[in-house]
Amino acid sequence: MNDNLKLCLGLVVASSIGIPVLAAQAQEDFIYEEITVTATKREQTLQEIPVAVSVTNAETMEKAQILDVLDLQTVVPSLRVTQLQTSGNTNFLIRGFGNGANNPGIEPSVGVFIDGVYRSRSAAALSDLPNLERVEVLRGPQSTLFGKNASAGVISVITALPRQELGGSAKLTVGNYGQTIVKGEISGPLSDTAGFGLSVNSNQRDGYFDNLEDGSTFNERDRWGVRGQFSMIPTDSLSLRVIADYDEIDELCCGVGNLINGPTGAVVVGVGGNLVPENVFSDSGYLNLNPRNEVENSGISLQADFDLANSLITSITAVRNVSRVEDADVDFTSADIVGSNFSDTDIDTFTQELRWSSTGGENLDWMIGAFFFSEDVSYDTSLNYGSDARLYADLLAGQISGTGLPGSLATLEAALGGLPPVFFADGTGVVENAGQDNTALSIFGQIDWFLNDRTTVTLGLNYTQDEKDAFVRQPVNTDAFAAVDFVQVGFGQIFSTLTGGQPPTPANFAMFPAQFGQAQALSTVPCSATTGPACNPLLSFQSVQVLLPFVDYPNAVENGNSDDSEVTWTARIAFDVSDDVNIYASAATGFKATSWNLSRDSRPFPMDIAAIESGGLSVPNLVSGTRFAGPEESTVYEIGLKARFAKGAVNLAIFDQTIEGFQSNIFTGLGFNLANAGEQSATGFEFDGTFYPTENWQMTLAGTWMDPVFDSFVGASGVTGPVDLSGTQPPGIHELSVAASATYSNYFSNGMEGFIRADYLYEDDIRTNENVPASAGRREVSVLNASFGISTESGWDVIVWGRNLTDDRYLLSSAPVPFQEGSFLGYGNQPLTYGVTVGKEF
Repeated sequence: MNDNLKLCLGLVVASSIGIPVLAAQAQEDFIYEEITVTATKREQTLQEIPVAVSVTNAETMEKAQILDVLDLQTVVPSLRVTQLQTSGNTNFLIRGFGNGANNPGIEPSVGVFIDGVYRSRSAAALSDLPNLERVEVLRGPQSTLFGKNASAGVISVITALPRQELGGSAKLTVGNYGQTIVKGEISGPLSDTAGFGLSVNSNQRDGYFDNLEDGSTFNERDRWGVRGQFSMIPTDSLSLRVIADYDEIDELCCGVGNLINGPTGAVVVGVGGNLVPENVFSDSGYLNLNPRNEVENSGISLQADFDLANSLITSITAVRNVSRVEDADVDFTSADIVGSNFSDTDIDTFTQELRWSSTGGENLDWMIGAFFFSEDVSYDTSLNYGSDARLYADLLAGQISGTGLPGSLATLEAALGGLPPVFFADGTGVVENAGQDNTALSIFGQIDWFLNDRTTVTLGLNYTQDEKDAFVRQPVNTDAFAAVDFVQVGFGQIFSTLTGGQPPTPANFAMFPAQFGQAQALSTVPCSATTGPACNPLLSFQSVQVLLPFVDYPNAVENGNSDDSEVTWTARIAFDVSDDVNIYASAATGFKATSWNLSRDSRPFPMDIAAIESGGLSVPNLVSGTRFAGPEESTVYEIGLKARFAKGAVNLAIFDQTIEGFQSNIFTGLGFNLANAGEQSATGFEFDGTFYPTENWQMTLAGTWMDPVFDSFVGASGVTGPVDLSGTQPPGIHELSVAASATYSNYFSNGMEGFIRADYLYEDDIRTNENVPASAGRREVSVLNASFGISTESGWDVIVWGRNLTDDRYLLSSAPVPFQEGSFLGYGNQPLTYGVTVGKEF
């Protein structure tokens, strides 16, 4: 046991002694309000359930003015939500674990469920839901009950059922940057046994990132949605709930700042381009193409609950679709180097869950069930060079050749047989067609055995089988420069030099065997200060070869199929120290199946290169990489304490969590390096407390402290190439995160109610990405939010709010700049925003 774990254990032991005393001595002035959760797919109170779970209810979200899912992390310190280069690329992390953005072949490690329906991609979970009841964040592996892709945790969103009497609400928010949010909902009975609900929302805001090239603004909000539900209780034992939803996003997003302006920055200026150098929080840049982000998300679900007196059968059936069309200026300058980077993604998903659980067992509660998942992914992409690409590449080639002047490309074209000017020609590039078919089945069961009135033992098992058939094809690659084999071309030139001008022909190879062998050896030697002329000067041009030829798969060597299966389990013992204090100890495992790299950076594994070459499948400049990352397997050991008393509640947890084979997906410029980290772990301590010092005051304090580490990660993507990150702190994971809030509420004699609230989030300093210099790509968060409002007896509400009041600026993420070696970019957070929300209940 390490020193950190001993310290955390000591805190919980001390708390288990002191908190019961505190609870016993608490004055019964008023009662702490219980919160109901369904984290274990049963209704339990937050303080009774022996699971590490955070709950944010509708009242908190309203008073804190949590406007979308990105704001949720300000009240849940173990949760981190990061929006990356497009509106649909949003990443969820719990306790520092999670991935799933940027590559449609990768499903998240954090499972997102909305009203029990699994959302397989983060873009399908960004809807603004106007009628929320609560959001539950389950920390640690949850694969036993939630199946696939819950190896890091679960976010469960629960919306309200229709009202028993006709009613509704309307809300209007206006804020800076021209923000206008409209939300409305109505629900009520259709008969004694049926009800309905309808909600609509619109969220519009001007951008705060200025494109200095044409005066447009990025990082705007332009999204809307509609959602309807129908509920029915046709018999005393049967209830039905149908939910249908549709929403759209059509935004200019996302602004990118320059972190490090490398040597290519001068070349950008040399072709007539411009950029804002090394001022990532200037909220401005120069781009000749405005980004395109169009997301459509829709679905319908049916939940049926059949009460069998002593047990309950639940069925949840859902069909969903997510489509995304995106384009961006990925050179992030006003120079037309990369003309377009287009992608069109379409994902169709069908899910079916069926479970049978006991209700009100005296000695035993049980649950068995199955979950079926079927999904079809289509992903079409293209990247084309712009009108400035040839001059830009020519100037880079001039730097490489030592002249510093354009003309190197024409010289190369002439040396290759008098080619026309085809290298980096305007409009040349690549087209890829990729896709994936995925079917999965989980069978699960769990029992809660009540040993006595105070002790419960929980055992659960899950068997998951997951099969995927993936493909990536590149029907078009007109990047002629990337297809040039500079080893072979250099060999020919060296051979001719060594033989006094003889051409490299088989006859001459036989005539000059010594020169042939010498030329072969020198053709792979890069030139440097120590080699002198004994080298291949053309190898330097390999750094400008961007869109290398691609080996399509499946092929005779690579079948594009993965078929994974795993048994995961949960074991837990919970003990009620008193009616208000319980402790628990648990162990659980999680599983996430193989993820396929559907980006243009998908490459054959090193062990397949020989077979590909011998099978006649090779292409010029064939390099190895990865096609997929194998399964993730997580394990967590946890000790926790939950206590409630008249004026509040305290929850503590110690955890030791490990993920073997963590699926790392790192942006490398124009593609992604998908690989398994050997092992990543974190030992930590979590605290979540609510205190009511008086009837008017509510105070909360929540924090996560942990010691994350790559136990083993060889071959990770570093700043200048592969590195060994073993023993280092994983980038993007904070050791300390703290969220605190204070709310003062008062009821006036005229029936009005008022409140004032402030909340604060702190996350300590970290490195954001392993392939960005640590000195530049760092992140530290210190955000203060506040609001105050009044409510009237007639149903009117007015809330004045501000988020990030100190205008704290920090990085969300960072990455290398495509086609600009030595330059790095960063995504900054949202600046200070404020506004007024007016609502009416009716």
